[in-house]
Amino acid sequence: MVVGAETMTLREAADSLGVHYMTAYRYVRQGRLPAERLGAEWRIRPADVKALRRSPGAKVRRGSARVKADRLSLERRLLAGDIAGAWWLVDSHLGGGLDPPGVLLQLVAPALCSIGEGWANGSVSVAEEHRATAAAQRVIGRLGLQFGRRGKDRGTVALAAPSGDLHTLPVAIAADLLRWKAFDVLELGGNLPAVALGQAVADEQRLVAVGIVSTTSGLDDEVAASVRAVRTVAPDVPIFLGGLSIRSTAHARRLGGDTWTGSGTNAAVETVERLAGSIEGRRHPRVA
Repeated sequence: MVVGAETMTLREAADSLGVHYMTAYRYVRQGRLPAERLGAEWRIRPADVKALRRSPGAKVRRGSARVKADRLSLERRLLAGDIAGAWWLVDSHLGGGLDPPGVLLQLVAPALCSIGEGWANGSVSVAEEHRATAAAQRVIGRLGLQFGRRGKDRGTVALAAPSGDLHTLPVAIAADLLRWKAFDVLELGGNLPAVALGQAVADEQRLVAVGIVSTTSGLDDEVAASVRAVRTVAPDVPIFLGGLSIRSTAHARRLGGDTWTGSGTNAAVETVERLAGSIEGRRHPRVA
C-alpha cells in the first residue's frame, strides 16, 4: 500500500463504517479490513472500507436467525458461569457487524430478561440467577470499554438504583447506551441512599436529567425519597423513573418523578434524548 492522500486513518474508517473505533480495529486484526501500520498509526484505503461496507457480512439484521440462536447460547453460557465463552460470543458479533449498542440490545439484554423470567417462574434457581448475574457483570464491564463518549458533549445524566435495590446491571446498560449518544454519565450503581444521590447531583453543573432505575418491587418509599433528595438540590432538573417495578406514568408521578421511561431497555435513552432536545430548544429558540 502506498501511504499518502489516498489513505485514511483507522478512526476515519470507523466513522465511515458507522462503527466504534475498537470495532474497526477488530476488523483489522481479523483481516477483514486491510491496513498498513505507519509508525503508531494504521492507514487504510477508502476502497477497502467501501468493500467491507458492501460485503454480505457487514451487517447483522435484527431478528436474524444467527442473533436469535446466539441469544439462547449466551443465556446458557451465563447460567453456567462461562464468562470466557459468553465474551467470545459477544466479541464474535462485535467483529461480525453489530455495534456495541446492538450487542447490548439484541443479545445481552434479551438474555438477561429471559433469565429473570426463568427465576420468576421457578425454572431458574437462585444460585443459577446469581451465577448468571456475576458472569453478566464481567461481560458488560468489558463491553463497556467500547462505549466512549462520541461527538460533542451533550451534558450529564445521573443514574442510580434506590436504596435496597441491588440490581446494578440495568443501570450499567442504560449508562453505556447514553454514553454512546454522547452524554456524560454519572453512574452511581445500585443500593444508593437518597442522601448520597442528592450529594452527587449537587456537585454536577451540566445535568440534563436524573434517572432512578427501580427493579425490585416494594421500594416505592425509597424511590420517592431519592426523588425528594434530587429536588432539594436541583429543583429544575427533570427526573425520570424506570425499571420493572415502576409500572406506569401515573405511578412514576405519584413517586414524584416527571416521566416514566417504560420497561424497554433503550427507553431511558429515548427519554433523555427527548429531554435534551427540549433543553436545547429553550437555549436556542427558533426564530420565525
